[in-house]
Amino acid sequence: MSGKVYVIHENPQWIPPFAAAFEAEGVPFEEWLLTDGSIDLAVEPPEGVFWSRLSASAHTRDHAHSKEYGRAVLRWLTSWGRTVINGADVLELEVSKVAQHAALRHAGIDVPRTVAVFGTEELTVQAEKFGAPFISKHNQGGKGLGVRRWDSVDEFSAWVAGPDFEPSPDGITLLQELLVAKMPFITRAEFVGGEFVYAVRVDTSAGSFELCPAEACAIPGADGVEPEPLFRRRDDVDPALIDRFLAFLAAEGVGIAGIEFIETRDGRTVTYDVNTNTNYNPDVEATAPRSGPRQIARWLGSLLPREVAGVRG
Repeated sequence: MSGKVYVIHENPQWIPPFAAAFEAEGVPFEEWLLTDGSIDLAVEPPEGVFWSRLSASAHTRDHAHSKEYGRAVLRWLTSWGRTVINGADVLELEVSKVAQHAALRHAGIDVPRTVAVFGTEELTVQAEKFGAPFISKHNQGGKGLGVRRWDSVDEFSAWVAGPDFEPSPDGITLLQELLVAKMPFITRAEFVGGEFVYAVRVDTSAGSFELCPAEACAIPGADGVEPEPLFRRRDDVDPALIDRFLAFLAAEGVGIAGIEFIETRDGRTVTYDVNTNTNYNPDVEATAPRSGPRQIARWLGSLLPREVAGVRG
């Protein structure tokens, strides 16, 4: 019996902060890099806890099939009774904004008005019905890619018919209401194992509407001037909203997530993304009362078989 935490992913660049956290917490772990390989469906998986960090943006790293590999591996693990964090059903949330929207709406959480268009034939017709301004985005997104603002249906139609059109990896394009923030930032709330860890305030004053709260989206300052921090910890999020998010995650079986929302000029608090492959910004981590990766390592370690946990101490 191995008694490890198995981290299932397709992007080694994300792993170092988590590897450091597992080491610091004394939790044994092993990576399962899901870019190729095989599984014997008749063979029992090793003992341990399996954590899926598969991402909707895998296709941007030439790992488009990792989503399908993940579907196979996670179902295999579950069939053998293994503890799987962010398993097969959660992967469907990660790779489909339609699935996220439906689940959030069902939970009574305010979501943006959205139309899902299959293929391209109806895009212009649906955009005319929707009315400008609006944004278009990929159903399978990640890193804020595929998000565009449109102030004219004619401009959108020309783009759809032209060579620069970017189809979603799954062929589903979303038309979504343009949310205007009361203040130029969005918020991402981080959750681990049924607990709220911290919230990150992401500055959008540079005019970004891609709403990408990842370190890779930071823009350097002009003329060598250090820009204002793009990411800051936020401590004034409404506790009632956090409770609604916690209830939502519990109902959907999501163990680790970052939920993004925006407070609009007309007084709404609108949730627009559920990210089950969450990134932690080092600047925010430096001031947070609890570290996200350390919290993950502790929680996953607590799920290991009792005798292994006893070895950890």
